[in-house]
Amino acid sequence: MSRRSGLFFVAPALVLFGVFVLYPMGSALSYAFFSWQGTTRGVFVGFENFAALFTQEPFTTQLPRAFGHNIAFFVGTMVIQNTLGLGIAVLLHKRGRTRRMLQTLYAMPYLVSPIVIGYLWTLLLSPTFGPVNALLRQVGLDSLALPWLGDPTTALWVVVLVSAWQWVGFPVLLYGAALGGVPEELSEAARVDGASQWQTFRSIVFPLLVPAIGTVSILTFIFAMEAFALPYAFGGSTGNPAGATDFISLLFYRTAFENGSTNAIGSSSAIAALLFLVIFGGAVLATRVLRRHQDRVAA
Repeated sequence: MSRRSGLFFVAPALVLFGVFVLYPMGSALSYAFFSWQGTTRGVFVGFENFAALFTQEPFTTQLPRAFGHNIAFFVGTMVIQNTLGLGIAVLLHKRGRTRRMLQTLYAMPYLVSPIVIGYLWTLLLSPTFGPVNALLRQVGLDSLALPWLGDPTTALWVVVLVSAWQWVGFPVLLYGAALGGVPEELSEAARVDGASQWQTFRSIVFPLLVPAIGTVSILTFIFAMEAFALPYAFGGSTGNPAGATDFISLLFYRTAFENGSTNAIGSSSAIAALLFLVIFGGAVLATRVLRRHQDRVAA
């Protein structure tokens, strides 16, 4: 097939991508360089909207706090998903008949909308009628029956744990596929040479799984940086309690639709552009590191 024929077949997808993805992104970026009076665009102000994020309240207080929560959310979910997901995938890889069924069960939660998951767990963790605290009291663990979503010290970690629970099925499936692609001959040769099962996994299987681990980590980073539905379901647009579950996406939402600023479009567009740069830069950096590792393994 010639290059012209190939372009002909991909042209509809490129047009849709340009209209519904590239054009809105370009428009949002351009909005960040203008002043706004409501929905009326004013004069070109250059980087003033970006400078305001680092010099004016409430951004100087809320932006670092929200960014820190995004980072903590990413680290927590990545650690839990990678370790738990890999462990489950290894255990399921050794099973026969029930492997597909169990993989499906683990994958079911992430097929549900995060906003629904968030509201369901809000009911489950309710300090008055939630079954979680009721169960803790029944087994004599009254000290652990806490207002999980009402305490600033625990609220963020509840979001992390629920997110990891919902999305752990994805790394289970991805690691399961990666384990299926590891040649069995390598493990058999290691066992013949006297290597234990742990040594075989650590020295042979795990290095071959690094590309899959990197893929899960990059996707988790992107998801964590743009997370909105789950934090909104738990803490609302203000990141309650006391901003403990505030994320950059919630700050963007408040700036654009709730604060009543005359320059809401300019400020919120600057936040969106800044978030895009963080996600894009982090993904590119992680991809380069992953490719270097793959080149070393291939060599």
